[in-house]
Amino acid sequence: MGVRPPPSNSDGGPDVIEFGIAEVAAELDGGDLSFPATGDEVVQALSNPRIKYDADGHTVPLAEAVAEVERDRFDDQQEFLNALHPVFERYRNSRTPGVIERVRAALPL
Repeated sequence: MGVRPPPSNSDGGPDVIEFGIAEVAAELDGGDLSFPATGDEVVQALSNPRIKYDADGHTVPLAEAVAEVERDRFDDQQEFLNALHPVFERYRNSRTPGVIERVRAALPL
């Protein structure tokens, strides 16, 4: 998953903010790991990074997300990402906005 950041006057920022399985995929591309692998092997190979699960930057340790997946072994990277997708969707949809976020959303800006 990814979204475009809000427009700004500078051209030095990122084109896309990665979160969820897009961020996990980027971690996997930079890691030293081969499949088939278990979820624990993936977490260990990537040193259990904190993964953003929404565009606001809220994070969860990869080990915690992997623990919620219903299977343990993955034949390839895509299978691993597909298994994680519903976990990150649940995190994104279940998170309650904080007071500041609710006030900001209520004000016309």
